[in-house]
Amino acid sequence: MTLQESYNFFKSIKTETTKKSEIEVYEKFLHIITALKFRALSQNEIHSIETELENLNLKSNPDNRKKFFNKALSKFENYLKEILSLTSKGYYTNLSVSLGVLFGVVVGVLIGERFEKSLGLSLGICMGLFIGAYIGHRKDAQAKASGNML
Repeated sequence: MTLQESYNFFKSIKTETTKKSEIEVYEKFLHIITALKFRALSQNEIHSIETELENLNLKSNPDNRKKFFNKALSKFENYLKEILSLTSKGYYTNLSVSLGVLFGVVVGVLIGERFEKSLGLSLGICMGLFIGAYIGHRKDAQAKASGNML
């Protein structure tokens, strides 16, 4: 499936649905495909991307379309990240905030042993969230500056 065929496919199925959550997934696909079309890629990279789109089996008719295309979008974004080092907007911010909250809970439990447990947890989560957002925003800015952001 070529980039243009996949763009046309998602454009057509976007008009078929009225569910906002499905439309968001299709718009993410459309955004990524549009960004790839305007990027200076070699023929091998384009062929590799088209092969990956073909392997996702997008034209199948699944029962739960939103779930199917969400998984396909996740696989496609991971493929672009691993093979071409391309990330979508906010990739590092989302990842860092998640990890920050996770480690914030651990720090909160440790702080909570000394003080009140709920205070320790809330402080730990807040600190982890802010530190993660800061680090993720900086990494996203670096990716954008180096041209690796879609």
